[in-house]
Amino acid sequence: MMRSHSYDECNLKQTVAELADQESLCRMYHLRLGFEPLPQEPMIHELVMLCRSVLFPGFFGKEEVNAFNMEYLLGLQVERLKCLLENQLVAGLVFKGKHGCDSEKDLSPLLSEARDVTMRFLRRLPELRRILHTDVEAIYLGDPAATSREEVIYCYPAIKAIINHRIAHELLLEGIPIIPRMISEMAHSETGIDIHPGAQIGHHFAIDHGTGVVIGATSIIGNNVKLYQGVTLGAKSFDLDEDNNPIKGIPRHPIIGNNVIIYSNASILGRITIGDNAVIGGNIWVTADVPAGERLTQAKASNNNINTHISTDKSDDK
Repeated sequence: MMRSHSYDECNLKQTVAELADQESLCRMYHLRLGFEPLPQEPMIHELVMLCRSVLFPGFFGKEEVNAFNMEYLLGLQVERLKCLLENQLVAGLVFKGKHGCDSEKDLSPLLSEARDVTMRFLRRLPELRRILHTDVEAIYLGDPAATSREEVIYCYPAIKAIINHRIAHELLLEGIPIIPRMISEMAHSETGIDIHPGAQIGHHFAIDHGTGVVIGATSIIGNNVKLYQGVTLGAKSFDLDEDNNPIKGIPRHPIIGNNVIIYSNASILGRITIGDNAVIGGNIWVTADVPAGERLTQAKASNNNINTHISTDKSDDK
């Protein structure tokens, strides 16, 4: 027996009414207020690609950069970047302090703030390039398989992930919601490297291979640090509030000193400190401080009760 058209229409109306019920949607939806902008993933992707092109001219983007047109092309790119940033930062700032369905924002001060943040960010680009050049240098010098710095920039996923992180971190420091995490998650999807934009990372930072690397939000990483694939800088446990939910914003990830090497699949958990010049072997679960200069191997980790899942540390297999 065939159903009537009115029967289907009635059910569809009921379904839509239930889906649109504001009480059930509260905090899980976002209503536009007039012409309020929303973050747009294609725009954020274009923004990131423009940043990569400006920071490493000729390596990213389609323009044929040479000594004669460099300044002209960079000018066009920076102007486009300025427009994109202002637009998307307003969209992110809409969410600042927004915790309920009925929150409203006056867009005019948000636009002013977005313009100020955009200009400060653009002025930081030369310094970001300088730091990123140290990352390229660290990866090139630390990897015997790398034949040139150009190969590192063109081919190594770590560079793409680190570029995204340094962009996202700058915007997070400016108090921009949503957008920094979108940028970091784009790199995560692209490279398999998951770096929270809140992580603080020094210069000459190297990730070898990179797949499965996870760096938590409150991690602090010094200068000249090298991580191999599968390394986790994570939290050991969470302090809970009266509702038994994790308290946000508490430092809970490791502090990694200068000149530290952490080999593949090591898990460094909790607010512990890995001292300068330490070496952490592969597949080790570390939940206690490691002194400066220590070489944490299977035997030492077992004797010191530092981890519960251990194997011997690994050398560079290239």
